[in-house]
Amino acid sequence: MHGAAVPAQSAATPLPSNRTSSRTPVAPAQKIDPRTHAAAPPAPAPKAETLVVTRQATAPDARRFALPQTSAGIDRRTIEATVNIVDTEDALKYLPSLLLRKRNNGDTQATLETRTWGVNSSARSLVYVDDAPISALISNNNTNGAPRWGMVTPEQIERIDMLYGPFAAEYPGNSMGGVVLVTTRMPDRFTATVKQTGSVQTYDAYRTRGNYGTANSAVTIGDRIGRLSWLFSANREESLGQPLFFVTSSGMPAGTTGGIAALSKTGSVANVMGAGGLQHSTTDNVTLRLAYDFTPWLRLNYTVGYWDNQTRARSQSYLTNAAGAATFGGVAGFANDTYTYDEQHLMNAVSLKTRTQGHWDGEAIFTDYDYLKDIQRNPAGVLGGTNFTPNGYIACMDGSGWMTADVKGIWRPSGVGGAHELSFGGHRDQYDLENPTYNTGNWASSPAAGNGTLHSSGRGTTTTYALWAQEAWKFAPGFTLTVGGRLEFWRASNGFNQAGAVAASQPPEHSTNFSPKATLAWRINPDWTAKLSFGEAWRYPTVSELYQIVSTGGTYAVPNATLRPEQVFSSEAMIERRTHSGSLRLSLFQENTHNALISQSTLLNNIYTTTFQNVTEVRNRGVEFVAERRDLLIKGFDLSNSLTYVDSRILSDPGFQSSTGTTAAGKHVPYVPDWRDTVQATWHATKRLDLSAALRYQGRMYSTLDNTDRVGHVFGAFDKFLVADVHVHWHITGPLTFDAGIDNINNARYYEYHPFPMRTYVADLKASF
Repeated sequence: MHGAAVPAQSAATPLPSNRTSSRTPVAPAQKIDPRTHAAAPPAPAPKAETLVVTRQATAPDARRFALPQTSAGIDRRTIEATVNIVDTEDALKYLPSLLLRKRNNGDTQATLETRTWGVNSSARSLVYVDDAPISALISNNNTNGAPRWGMVTPEQIERIDMLYGPFAAEYPGNSMGGVVLVTTRMPDRFTATVKQTGSVQTYDAYRTRGNYGTANSAVTIGDRIGRLSWLFSANREESLGQPLFFVTSSGMPAGTTGGIAALSKTGSVANVMGAGGLQHSTTDNVTLRLAYDFTPWLRLNYTVGYWDNQTRARSQSYLTNAAGAATFGGVAGFANDTYTYDEQHLMNAVSLKTRTQGHWDGEAIFTDYDYLKDIQRNPAGVLGGTNFTPNGYIACMDGSGWMTADVKGIWRPSGVGGAHELSFGGHRDQYDLENPTYNTGNWASSPAAGNGTLHSSGRGTTTTYALWAQEAWKFAPGFTLTVGGRLEFWRASNGFNQAGAVAASQPPEHSTNFSPKATLAWRINPDWTAKLSFGEAWRYPTVSELYQIVSTGGTYAVPNATLRPEQVFSSEAMIERRTHSGSLRLSLFQENTHNALISQSTLLNNIYTTTFQNVTEVRNRGVEFVAERRDLLIKGFDLSNSLTYVDSRILSDPGFQSSTGTTAAGKHVPYVPDWRDTVQATWHATKRLDLSAALRYQGRMYSTLDNTDRVGHVFGAFDKFLVADVHVHWHITGPLTFDAGIDNINNARYYEYHPFPMRTYVADLKASF
């Protein structure tokens, strides 16, 4: 979390400045005696015991530890000046090679697409807030696998750093896609902010048209009293979203009109009967962060976060009967896409860290995340007109959650900046799944246990222990060799599944693996750096991939208790030029994954059903070019661009079976796009006014192993898109700032399985004290 002293730069490549890192603090000039023109002697130390805290915002691990990864990032000032930010995750959307899968404001399922993996790979990246994990490694999907962004609010963010690749022994194999480090701020004096944000989306697709709005009210307050600093934050967000689903049918219901002829992503008939998943959500989250400095070099941190979400999703039918009255036409999809959520989650995190900047430093971090209440309800079917059956299903995840523990140390035999820095540590995590689904006679209002009849159930536990060590050795002028390894012991146990009358206890699974890492960095001169990196990693199946049966709402999933861990071999060659006015970086990367855990969504009875399997070997390789220039042509004009190309291939999948004779070998890896490009321009017109514009492009991707999903711009497809955003940041006067902008100003209509937001207007007014 937050340290008491300014950390020295690690042996790793320095994080970029401005947009990509905080600037390095400048030491104060030495005082000169005017009589002798010699350096004046230092002032005597005060006799009274005092506690001096020179910096409240701790640098991320990328500076504290000698982490070798290529990195990018963004700080608070840049977020305010350039981003239409409603939710915390919005801050990441312009970072190189990232796609934020955020379907609407207030989305509880916002996942990350990284340089080598797609939007359905939530367990192939890691997100930490002050070194406490908020990644929901209970799943690897686009639903409950999303990071718990609600445990940090936009006003708490000091900066965000993205580390690419599994090249640091400190992190588990889930870092194969990358590691996001969110650093929050802590006050050294009284501070308070009040912020009101509003947005309106104009949406028009098929026969669903309307304006969908969001209101977000946020308050933060904090102070420092002696050794204790604290920051309290509360957010309330109410949002209306565009349809997340379209209800389809292979035929036109008899006696109805209004259905729209359409195809599915694979070319089969999927006529559109109406829209579903039109959500009205109210989300509250409250966090309290405490820090106590026992000494200038020893700090205790505690964070508690509470998150509450209440969602009601409705369906809209396009069908009418012979009398002209609205009807569902007997299409069950309207029931699947009508549901409610009732969720309350609680997170606790505590850490103890030293900041001696001497020969030894260490830290211990413990986290606990609990699903206090997590209930989804939906009807079982439809009746005449637009009525639903009173009976339905209630899916509960109460009691699910995870606990993590990390103990880390740093040994610097020659002190800070010396030739050697050895870091090491131990890790334990446990992820628990409790997911019964009940039949109920009254889906809209019955208690969580329904009528006591079990419809399906999935439960189980995964546990991982790990030991790791890493050495950063400056063996010659300009050269640093970082080598390390991670030894992991993984076990899946207590697995149980039931579907109807069929029940089975799943056999335990276990795996022991070692992952070596190595990076050679060459500081050619003050402007140029080159680096070669290699890392092996193991990504273990999540407890949900192994055991969770999902059969409610618009999502259906079938687990696979025999999944094996995926083994990753990742490499990168990077060269970078960095000056006071900007930077250029070229990265060549390749990742080979054996037994890749890939999910498949198949249209069964007009419902996309997800299954999980191991694919023998896939390869993702590509090139990333990132450029940034400040004060381009005129003072105050900044321009950046990140361009990424990935050639993804399935090298071997002998277990693939197809009724139509298609094959998977040689095809593109599902969910990995070929091209991504992000361009952002900002003009700091005055000290009080910033004007920004951005373009985001992503190429076509497939979601099937045999790449047969070739029909675009339909529900379930993954389309290429180009969207433009604009943003204005105005410091009005004193404590008041005003922001306004438009996301997707060109009103692009595209699908990433779900229909994505169209033109959205955003504005906020903030007072800071």
